[in-house]
Amino acid sequence: MPNKRQIVLKRKQRRKRLKTIKRIVIFLFLLMNAVAYFHAYKFTHFGEGQLERTSTPVSLSFGAKLKSLLFGVQNPRPANQKWPDRYYETILIHSNKTIECWSIRQLHPKGTVILFHGYGSEKSALLAQSDVFMSLGYNTLLVDFMGSGGSDGNQTTIGYLEAEEVKSCFDYLRKKHEKNIYLYGTSMGAAAIMKAINDFDLAPSGIILECPFGTLRQTVGARFRAMGLPAFPMADLLVLWGGAQNGFWGFGYRPTDYAKRIHVPTLLMYGELDPKVSRKEIDEIYAHLAGKKQLVTFPELGHENYLQKDRKQWVTAVTGFLESAQR
Repeated sequence: MPNKRQIVLKRKQRRKRLKTIKRIVIFLFLLMNAVAYFHAYKFTHFGEGQLERTSTPVSLSFGAKLKSLLFGVQNPRPANQKWPDRYYETILIHSNKTIECWSIRQLHPKGTVILFHGYGSEKSALLAQSDVFMSLGYNTLLVDFMGSGGSDGNQTTIGYLEAEEVKSCFDYLRKKHEKNIYLYGTSMGAAAIMKAINDFDLAPSGIILECPFGTLRQTVGARFRAMGLPAFPMADLLVLWGGAQNGFWGFGYRPTDYAKRIHVPTLLMYGELDPKVSRKEIDEIYAHLAGKKQLVTFPELGHENYLQKDRKQWVTAVTGFLESAQR
C-alpha cells in the first residue's frame, strides 16, 4: 500500500501531466485559429503582381498540400485575358465597389442577359457564352465582380457581398427601361444571383445557374476533402474567420435556403463529376426552387466550363430554356 509521500507525489505528477496536456491543447487551438485566419484572408483577397496561382489540390504533392494548408493558397488578382471581337461599350456601375462591365448590344434584341463569373475568374472568361446569347437574339452585359478584371479592390466574398453587385447591374438595366432581363452565373456567380434574389426581391425574366454550392461551409469543406484532408475543424474555422474578416456570418451563407424565395423560371446545370459541389447540394437547391424549373446534368463533366466541354448540350439547354421563358 502506497504511503502518504507516494500519494502526494503521484498527485503532483498527475497535475503536471494535466497542465502539459492543457498547454498542448491551447497551443493547438491557437495554431489552428492562426492558420485558419491567415488562410481565410488569402482565400478572400487576391494578390497583386506576378503571382503564380496555386495548382488544384489533386495535382499537388504532399509537401505542396501541407504548405497550402498552413499558409493558404496563392491567388493572383484575376485579369481580363481577351476582349470582345465585336463593338462593345465599357461601363462603370457604382455598387458597394465600382465594377466594370462590357455592354454588347444589337438591333431589335429579345432582351438582355447579364453574365456573372465564378471565383478567381473575370468577365472575359464569359465571352463564348455571350456570343451564344447574342446569336439567340439577346444583348449581353458581362460583369467583373469586385476584386476582378477592371473592377475596384482585391477582395472576394465568394458571392456574399457580390450579391449587391448583381442587384446594381439589374437596377442599371431597369433604369434604362429594359425588359426581359435574364441573369446567368457560374459557381460563385450563380450563388450571388440566388442571394440577390433572396435579399432584394429581384424579379428577372429567368435565371441560368451553373453548379451553385449549397452552403459556404460545404464548398470550403469540399476543398479540404479534395486534398485528402478532413473538413472538420479547419473548414469551420475558415468559414468563421473568413466571414469575420469580411463582415458577415459565414455559416449563414446558404444558397440552398435562398432557393426557396426564387419564383422565376430557372435553368439549373450541373456536372456529375464535380468534386467541389455534390449532387446532394444540387438536388436540395432544385427541390427548394419555388418557380418553374429545369435541371440539366452533364454526366462526364466536373466543375468546369460546360459550353467549352459540351457545346451541343449546353446550347440546346439554354436555347430551349430561353424559348420556354419567353412564352
